[in-house]
Amino acid sequence: MKNLSKKIVVWTACTLVLLLTSLQAVGGTLKVCTNCTYTSVKQAVSQAKAGDVVLVDGGVYLESGIEITQPIRLIGQNNPVIDSNNSGQIITVSSDNVTIQGFTLQNVATSYTRDDAAIRVRQQNNIQILDNTILKTYYGIYLQYSNGIVIKGNVVKGENVGRTESSLGNAIHVYYTDDVQIIGNEVQGHRDGIYLETVKNSTVERNLSHQNSRYGLHFMFSDGNAYTHNIFRKNGAGVAVMYTTNVRMEHNVFEDNWGAASYGLLLKEINNSVIYNNTFRRNTTGIHMESSSRLDFRNNDFERNGWAIKLMTTCIQDTFRLNNFTGNSFDISTNGNAQHNHFEHNYWEKYSGYDLDKNGVGDVPYRPVSLYSMLIERVPPSVMLMRSFMVDLLDNMERVLPSIIPQNLVDERPLMKKVNHDNNREFVQVLRQAASAP
Repeated sequence: MKNLSKKIVVWTACTLVLLLTSLQAVGGTLKVCTNCTYTSVKQAVSQAKAGDVVLVDGGVYLESGIEITQPIRLIGQNNPVIDSNNSGQIITVSSDNVTIQGFTLQNVATSYTRDDAAIRVRQQNNIQILDNTILKTYYGIYLQYSNGIVIKGNVVKGENVGRTESSLGNAIHVYYTDDVQIIGNEVQGHRDGIYLETVKNSTVERNLSHQNSRYGLHFMFSDGNAYTHNIFRKNGAGVAVMYTTNVRMEHNVFEDNWGAASYGLLLKEINNSVIYNNTFRRNTTGIHMESSSRLDFRNNDFERNGWAIKLMTTCIQDTFRLNNFTGNSFDISTNGNAQHNHFEHNYWEKYSGYDLDKNGVGDVPYRPVSLYSMLIERVPPSVMLMRSFMVDLLDNMERVLPSIIPQNLVDERPLMKKVNHDNNREFVQVLRQAASAP
């Protein structure tokens, strides 16, 4: 009987603890508005307890230095504006399990020593930053030493016209932070649209990054990440991926990234990665590659670029299959004769060979590197001779008696017809034809 009584007491105590914990997790709601008990966002946040919701109604709140130290949800309704008035960082997250959603955050001044941001997260886990608009800030969203972060549906716009790169921060800056999801954001007018350094197992998906001064996306020392279905448009350069392995780059659009040293995609010391189903359109250079190996390029479209691909001789064991090259001034350019990469079953608009057996594969190999492209690599001012009769004559002579262009940079089985990557039935047919070619 005594044992039964003890069990009942223990069960009752456990039930009370669970009930109290549950009530605490549900929390209360602290409302902020001009006629509410709380008229200041900072005041309400400082009074909030774990599990509470701070609900901020529409209006303009001239505040900065808001620090979240409890696991709460900070929610805006009717688009409230928190304006720092150039006085410093707006929101600092110093707790796990925090959500910030539905605000316009604006006017954070350049701060070279503090790197002030609209939202800063340091050494915290499970943070959600959702559906906010961030305007005229030094850094937009700044993460460091954190884990399990979702940044989704935000608009981050800076002002980079007439400003130097050093006076601009990044729209979304991620440093030593893993398991990050950056999804469905629009970023523009900053130094880099999205910056990742030493970031693992993260996803950059369905973002629009445009009109940034340096890169649309910039990441290095960041293994095991994927970026898919993004648009990188009219940036200083589209995307730079450096010192990284095991990266998945699929279904992205790189377009209108023009400039003397601009490109859609820079790959520097990248290994064991895939580049599938991307479009490179109207870039000075579609892809610039240095010291990168074991990369698989497949089903990409290169359209109307200056150079589709600049493939440096330091790149080895890279494979190019089922890509389309149309309307480019130069399809492939390189800086030397040594080549240890493989091209097969690509479509080259400039290919003039024939297909006697009608299997969809050219009977004559195609060498995509022209003598003129190699001349430009060695003597850049010679670009002024482009489209002259003499250049065409030199290229035609080199094709007949190749002596300078790399002998082993060749597509032995070029496709006669452009691959339609949007049509699965036709795509499967091309694959079968390519597989059965001798």
